Amino acid sequence: MNSVRKHGTATAKWLVLFLVLLFVPGIVSAQKNKSSAPAPKAAPAQHAAPAQHAAPAQHAGGASTASHGATTASHGATTTSHTGATTTSHAGGATTTSHTGATTTSRAGTSTTAGKAGASTTAGKAGASTTAGKAGASTTAGKAGASTTAGKAGASTTAGKAGASTTAGKAGASTTAGKAGASTTAGKAGASTTAGKAGASTTGKAGANSAASGKGATGGRTVKTANGNTKSFNKSGKATSVTTKSGTTAKFNSRGGVSSIHAHGMNINHSARGGRVVESRRADGSRLVSTGRGRGYSERSFNRGGRAYVSRTYVYGGRSYARVYGSYYYGGYAYYGYQPGFYYGAGFYGWAYNPWAAPVAWGWGWGAAPWYGFNAYYFNPYPVYPSAAFWLTDYLVAENLRLAYEAQAEAQANAAAAANVPGYTGGDADADAGSGGGGGAAASNNVVLTPEIKQAIADEVKAQLEAEKTAATASSNSSAPAAAANAEQVPAALDPNTRTFIVATALSEPTDDGTECSLSPGTILTRIDDTPDADQNVKVLVSASQKGDCHSGSQVAVAVQDLQEMHNDFHQKIDDGLGKLADNQGKNGMPKGPSAQRRAVPEGTAEPDLTASADLAKQQQDADAAEKEVSTAAADKEQGDD
Repeated sequence: MNSVRKHGTATAKWLVLFLVLLFVPGIVSAQKNKSSAPAPKAAPAQHAAPAQHAAPAQHAGGASTASHGATTASHGATTTSHTGATTTSHAGGATTTSHTGATTTSRAGTSTTAGKAGASTTAGKAGASTTAGKAGASTTAGKAGASTTAGKAGASTTAGKAGASTTAGKAGASTTAGKAGASTTAGKAGASTTAGKAGASTTGKAGANSAASGKGATGGRTVKTANGNTKSFNKSGKATSVTTKSGTTAKFNSRGGVSSIHAHGMNINHSARGGRVVESRRADGSRLVSTGRGRGYSERSFNRGGRAYVSRTYVYGGRSYARVYGSYYYGGYAYYGYQPGFYYGAGFYGWAYNPWAAPVAWGWGWGAAPWYGFNAYYFNPYPVYPSAAFWLTDYLVAENLRLAYEAQAEAQANAAAAANVPGYTGGDADADAGSGGGGGAAASNNVVLTPEIKQAIADEVKAQLEAEKTAATASSNSSAPAAAANAEQVPAALDPNTRTFIVATALSEPTDDGTECSLSPGTILTRIDDTPDADQNVKVLVSASQKGDCHSGSQVAVAVQDLQEMHNDFHQKIDDGLGKLADNQGKNGMPKGPSAQRRAVPEGTAEPDLTASADLAKQQQDADAAEKEVSTAAADKEQGDD
């Protein structure tokens, strides 16, 4: 009996030992893998308990997890989350970081970083990398190597296949990159761009969002009207654009006036006070630009001596005359520079450039002119002129203001008659009542064009006089080598030595709130960028603005070609002024100088276009029809409104 008990006891001991050996590894393994099971949400009081955050010995596979009330599932991954974040990662090597309500999802080898509250990112296959910025940003990276960065609130980007890279800018920007190597950059509020196949690159300006319905620019909305037109509003409820059912689109300024119209190949830009510039192309590709009824120019290309030129026939005051522009290239883009029709003698250029023996008081006779009184807040001529460069400065500024006044007075009268629709203004009828232009810096001098700004213009005048003198000397020297046809050269618009520009025709530029602001003739710009962006725009500072225009001190992006146009007009008006100086030497107090020795330059001459006047008149009729179409659409009520 005792032997049986001993045998039973021994058997029991071996059984217990066997059970211990069987279950202990399981317990240890379960303890090690405890982190892979969903953890219960921690109570808020546990968020500030640092000792509970780091216990690396409890996690299998070397994974490390720190959490504050987070729910985290990981398999060999490294995750860090804070304050209510939820992260999920799969297949070792993924790394995710999120903060404050962010949600991230990644797969093998991917890396995602979500920024602040509400940001959401999804990384696709191996090697994809996405970064979401502030609240509400959303990014999706596609296949291997795709990289996307979403900026501030509401930005959304989608990167396509391998190597695609997209960057969305400020609120509401949206970009889509296509196949390998595509790169897109969405600019300011509401910009929307799409890059296609490999190597495509696009950059959107502010307000370039063309969504037909739903959200509008900068978080606003877009609605259909009762008659099938489309209106867009920004987040503060201000109208930013209207698109008619025929496809004509108009953009509004911040005061509700129409700043620009795009109608079936025709572009219309309004100045703040109603003047307009209309641009279109004829069937043969030549260009028409009108600045008012009975004024503007036609433009045709031609070749001379193996070089490409452009001839413009200007129409004004019932007469027509031609100007010529020579072509050249820079950075893969074609530019045209004004080619003078006349040169003067070297002595005359020196007389215009150098100080006169004594300052000259000159009577312009502007006192009773309506344009002069209208612009008294903006411009005052010098009391005396120490040299012709300062006389030319006042001459060319005054010419821009005079021509603009005439054009806008005419345009306002025509708009009042043709667009008799409530709620529509072509340009901005309230511009003069507002605080729009003429920024604060000039207030202490009671005039916007301060002595400092006018000095900058005078310096540009002197530089142009010196350049033309050099060109005239080279032209008269028969032994000098001829300029290479269509040669590569830096355009004046990008020349680091040329910074100051005078707006010659009305422009409309996008702003951050989805509207546009205008730049009227006579407004002074200072270029602050030397390198154009992908859309061939450069940043400029509005040094002196007029009422209703982009504010003085603001920065806007202006097309390089528009700056080149300003410089060409600047050069033309200097030449016109030189002609008047030559005619007035020794008269009315003007000092006597060397003989002008004016001579024609064959490269700068061309025959006028005989149909320019009639074609410009027809263009004006087409523009009137587009204005009327926009005015009707702007007054159209939303669907469902009584």
